[in-house]
Amino acid sequence: MNTYPLLQTIDDPADLRKLARAQLHPLADELRAYVLDSVSQTGGHLSSNLGTVELTVALHYVFNTPHDRIVWDVGHQTYPHKILTGRRERMATLRQLGGISGFPLRSESLYDTFGTAHSSTSISAALGMAMAAKRKGEKRHAIAVIGDGAMTAGMAFEAMNNAGVLDGNLLVILNDNDMSISPPVGALNRYLAQLMSGQFYATARNVGKNVLKNVPPLLELAKRLEQHAKGMVVPATLFENFGFNYIGPIDGHDLDSLIPTLENIRQLEGSQFLHIVTKKGKGYARAEHDPITYHGPGKFDPQVGITKPATAPKPTFTQVFGQWLCDMAAQDERLVGITPAMREGSGMVEFHRRFPQRYYDVGIAEQHAVTFAAGMACEGVKPVVAIYSTFLQRAYDQLIHDVALQNLPMVLALDRAGLVGADGATHAGAYDIAFVRCIPNMSMATPADERECRQLLTTAHEQDHPVCVRYPRGAGVGIEVLDDLSSLPFGKGEVRRRSTAVRQAQQPAAQPRIAILAFGTLLYPALKVGETLDATVANMRWAKPLDEALVLELAAQHDVLVTVEDGCISGGAGAAVSEALAAAGVTVPLLHLGLPDRFIEHGDPAKLMALQGLDEAGMERAIRARFLTQQA
Repeated sequence: MNTYPLLQTIDDPADLRKLARAQLHPLADELRAYVLDSVSQTGGHLSSNLGTVELTVALHYVFNTPHDRIVWDVGHQTYPHKILTGRRERMATLRQLGGISGFPLRSESLYDTFGTAHSSTSISAALGMAMAAKRKGEKRHAIAVIGDGAMTAGMAFEAMNNAGVLDGNLLVILNDNDMSISPPVGALNRYLAQLMSGQFYATARNVGKNVLKNVPPLLELAKRLEQHAKGMVVPATLFENFGFNYIGPIDGHDLDSLIPTLENIRQLEGSQFLHIVTKKGKGYARAEHDPITYHGPGKFDPQVGITKPATAPKPTFTQVFGQWLCDMAAQDERLVGITPAMREGSGMVEFHRRFPQRYYDVGIAEQHAVTFAAGMACEGVKPVVAIYSTFLQRAYDQLIHDVALQNLPMVLALDRAGLVGADGATHAGAYDIAFVRCIPNMSMATPADERECRQLLTTAHEQDHPVCVRYPRGAGVGIEVLDDLSSLPFGKGEVRRRSTAVRQAQQPAAQPRIAILAFGTLLYPALKVGETLDATVANMRWAKPLDEALVLELAAQHDVLVTVEDGCISGGAGAAVSEALAAAGVTVPLLHLGLPDRFIEHGDPAKLMALQGLDEAGMERAIRARFLTQQA
């Protein structure tokens, strides 16, 4: 039996545009079912994609894509778009090694006009495309689809401010589902709620007075929709003041509203702003009721829903951080927790529940989060900023100018350090060691396991300057976490295994005496390699300040040194070791193992690490090839 009779006839949007209007409703139903079926088998983003089915159908039906450009903000809502643009059969490979990306990717399809995965970039990119088209004399539309959570970021307003003085054919579609990943916060979201209130409709002016007097069909449509309390009206809004023609809000799941509205907007010149209202998880009751849980699930049975595992899993690093945050807050009343809209992802739900007056979700505004914390630190508060490694990149100037330059004490808890697997290059925390290490006054801790993560968070909190603590996504090796708030020596590492040749002071040794200097969780595969090759293994713990005394001690006792890290080699922790040796005038053969100078795409984390030679077998192979070939 053909489960998706209409959808299987659509290999690209040109096929979609051949359908009769009446066929779009059953097509949307099939598309929603296909998304649910696909994600349940591969894992991935679900709630956001179920909420954009009708919008995706309408956009590709009305506009001449890919000639007309669509830029999807963040891009985790583009599975319907991928399915309709020739990638239906490849959905089984979603987010897997060699498969299609979970985000728009220019190299993957002509319909992915701009690569996105971080929020609030779409309006800037689409405006650039609109102005490029005008410059080249090309008649095309540029469309930015942005969520209400992403609209809290300053970059979105910078783009709108610029668009207001440029004459390009730009359409911004605000996909208002009142839910980003965590519930959105801030004045803008209250403002959007006011727009949809009864008072808003009662005081709104008729759109035709200003925009639609020369477009009778759209004017009539505006009047009809306004009468049904979801009209096309233009109040004196923030968006008008930016130079946009504001239209909406309208039901983003009603194709009979969406398509005529978009068809009319397509005829307008200049900057347009369409406000649609959608529901995350639309059409799948479990996701509608709990869009956060179903935001990015793994594989599951749609008939049963997401279930808890029979046995309790090992605690993740994120959970270790969340528990530490609560425990330290109970001990230190100065502590506050700050997140840029990642309460669940950063493990702050319990902290929010227990310490609501000390919890600050600033929205998707990483720059503001860091400087907001800096202001608090100036007044004697002890901020802990929970932020993904990849998102700290967005606040780099603030980290330098507002935090480090003033040497303000705070903890930056960097989740998702290293490779993150299925989310790919856009979310990998590959560069934090390198970009933090070069900033004066900054420190960087690299815990090897769950217990050390808690201890080094305490160490960081005790300091009188800014300290980053980086840790990966998921669970560690399962080391028991102590309940106390003990700390570890600042800037000091430890030797976890000492080579037999060094212990026995063998001179000369049967093979080169090897010391492996491990930063972070790669300590544990390094220990296994140490057993195989009889190498000394050091748990360095700190990328900055580097334990230079330990480095020089190991260099004096060993013939070769190997550094291991799950960050980029260029400028990373291994580079710090090289610099320390050079400064001391010590020459010793060095091998740096880490992430290469290229972006690592999506896939299973263990497979990706193996491909980079950062598993046990890869480390051993690299060491043998460099230093032990003559002994083989």
